[in-house]
Amino acid sequence: MFLVVLIDLIGFGIVLPHLAFYASEFHASSFLIGFLYSIYSMAQLVFSPIWGSLSDRVGRRPIMILSTLGASGAYLLFAFSNSLALLFLSRLFAGIMAGNISTAQAYVADVTAPQDRAKGMGLIGAAFGIGFVIGPAIGAGLMHLSLKGQFFLENHYAVLGLFAACLSFISFLMVCFKLPESLEKGKAHDGGRVMKMSVFSPALWKYIRGGGLSSNPLFLPMLMFSVFLLAFGQSNLYGAFPLFCKTRLNLSPAEVGIQYAYMGLIAVVIQGSLIRTLVKRFSEAKLFLAGSVLFVIGLGLIPFAHSVRTLFLYLGIMSAGASLNGPTLASLISKQSDAGKYGTTLGASQGLAALGRALGPAWGGFLYGLSFRLPFIVTAVAASFAVWVGFKIQDV
Repeated sequence: MFLVVLIDLIGFGIVLPHLAFYASEFHASSFLIGFLYSIYSMAQLVFSPIWGSLSDRVGRRPIMILSTLGASGAYLLFAFSNSLALLFLSRLFAGIMAGNISTAQAYVADVTAPQDRAKGMGLIGAAFGIGFVIGPAIGAGLMHLSLKGQFFLENHYAVLGLFAACLSFISFLMVCFKLPESLEKGKAHDGGRVMKMSVFSPALWKYIRGGGLSSNPLFLPMLMFSVFLLAFGQSNLYGAFPLFCKTRLNLSPAEVGIQYAYMGLIAVVIQGSLIRTLVKRFSEAKLFLAGSVLFVIGLGLIPFAHSVRTLFLYLGIMSAGASLNGPTLASLISKQSDAGKYGTTLGASQGLAALGRALGPAWGGFLYGLSFRLPFIVTAVAASFAVWVGFKIQDV
């Protein structure tokens, strides 16, 4: 499962840094470019809970097969887009098919004991980090080869989509021939119609308000809202961070890319390795609290960086916090669900995270226009809710 998600996310990392440049070929405005980034997350917002709920009914493997094959098709559409409308359609379809993350988390919940849950979720998080380190580097190399070798003269971005489509197709083959089903027969969820389980459905919010398996009915809603706020805080970086680096520290696009790779490396180290040791020594609730504190402090300090060295320090604090609270939060949420509803619960959390990622970039860009410090400080204050939640869940 780690390899399937990793290969898929490398493809995502190949395409993402070049979206704005690709859209510019079709004379897209800055607003439309921003919307191009958001439409993927908006589609995830609607469909992640649906895919998660469906995986509770039909199994994890069929959803992974559909999503990886669909992602391959979306990248092919990206490669051969000859208009802005087709480019938008490719990102919309990719977002619709991005059901594999919530389903992968549900798969991990199926096959891990509760005490090992955070370690399993950490591997999914590490796949994100590796994907965002390796993917952009591969994308840059492919573009260089395309331009130097005069390949795809009419559309140099086609090579990115084709390569990413091949990677997603490899994931599809791995799921088809190597991945066993994790949902045991007889454990399938038989409640409600699947199509009602979207972020906009009353049924889903009623389920969340039910409080999960905790005696405290606010436990699950607090965790879910933390998912939204932390994703919202991280996605602010897409809108405000590059502008800060350019205007305040005079960094080039390549140097900004290094900052993102640095954050990805921290995620790989913590979520891929250290989280296993930390969970043995500390509870998930304590690690979530520590991660939330570090995230808020690091995010709030970023606009006060006066050099690349101090920026590295503050980004490191923020990234360490995000790397700690990501897998522990997913694990805590999964433990509030019945075994037959892992997909529904984690799909809902992914939908809320997608909502945060859809709103964050525009929010960050808007606040940056008012003051370069505002997006970081205001968002850090909002994300401090997760710190409060961390304190509240220590005794639950």
